[in-house]
Amino acid sequence: MNRELIESLNILEKEKDIDKEVVIKAIEGSLVDAYKKHYESKGDKTNEAIKKHNERVDKVVVTAHIDRETGDFKITADKEVVEEVTEPAAEISLEDAREIDRRVEIGDIVKVDVNSKEFGRIVTQNAKNVILQTIREQERNVIYEQYRAKENDIVTGIVQRINGKRINIDLGKVDAVLGENDQVKGEVFKPTERIKLYVTKVETTSKGPKISVSRSSRELVRRLFEAEVPEIREGIVEIINIAREAGVRSKITVKSNDSSVDALGACVGVNGLRVNAIVNELRGEKIDIVPYSDDAAKFVENALSPAKVISVDADVEEKTAKVIVPDDKLSLAIGKEGLNARLAAKITGFKIDIKSETQAKQAEEMSDVENIDIDDEVNLSED
Repeated sequence: MNRELIESLNILEKEKDIDKEVVIKAIEGSLVDAYKKHYESKGDKTNEAIKKHNERVDKVVVTAHIDRETGDFKITADKEVVEEVTEPAAEISLEDAREIDRRVEIGDIVKVDVNSKEFGRIVTQNAKNVILQTIREQERNVIYEQYRAKENDIVTGIVQRINGKRINIDLGKVDAVLGENDQVKGEVFKPTERIKLYVTKVETTSKGPKISVSRSSRELVRRLFEAEVPEIREGIVEIINIAREAGVRSKITVKSNDSSVDALGACVGVNGLRVNAIVNELRGEKIDIVPYSDDAAKFVENALSPAKVISVDADVEEKTAKVIVPDDKLSLAIGKEGLNARLAAKITGFKIDIKSETQAKQAEEMSDVENIDIDDEVNLSED
């Protein structure tokens, strides 16, 4: 039976990564606890005699050791040598003590082997419960550590069930809940469907690890590009910034740290293979890959893609940019409800003012008229 215990712990360690040593120490602790509970009085806890008895039992030094190879265990208790035993848990008679060591005298402390068969059934059951509880806690800790390592990373989950605005996701060893705020508006999932999620937070609770996941985080886009583009993983291409309107459009700024590598081409892939894989994972969300430039005007122009730009007047100190676009590209540059311009502003850090070519000319003409009026007023005052 003892060898079977060790074999079972070896299997647990191999299959569930549960530390065998931690479980063995818990078993040893439960054996010590079982000894003390065996001798503990169960009467009125306010009774002074019972309190003193239990305090004496609690102070007894009890040691349990399990052989890590065979599973054989040994329990010993340090007992005081006395003439007449009144506390069996803490005392041993001189006659019995000298069977262990002939040199002992009254008042000495000797280690006495304990027969665990003396423990009652209830005490033994309590020890078993401690073992099972330790295994459960270890299993939860293992899962927590596994998923804590995946915090701020992507995991693949299976849609389990949809409860109103909450979606239960099976991550394999633990479940996660995709809350309403972390969902993408318009995305519809079916049970058993596999989806990728960004792990925002991993917490430990009394019921086990709590995994918070998201489909709306901009970091999901970052991790998808890192997974799909080897040049990003290797640091050849760097992601500078990401702006996202989840489910609608994302803009991602990239630059190459190697002059021989085109950052845009690396992210797009042959025939758009890489970026299309990400778009498919994001259920058709549009993605603009924006090449970074140290030239602020060029950077703002790139950020307004796919709209074509006539000119950009960028003020680096004020972080503002005045942009002129062809008349037929104004709505594209601004985007629906200002989305394209808003995302461009986020990734560049510039406040962008966009005008069509006609609007710019009209504004210029108005400015000229105002200047003429001012000059006329000056001339009149001089006359």
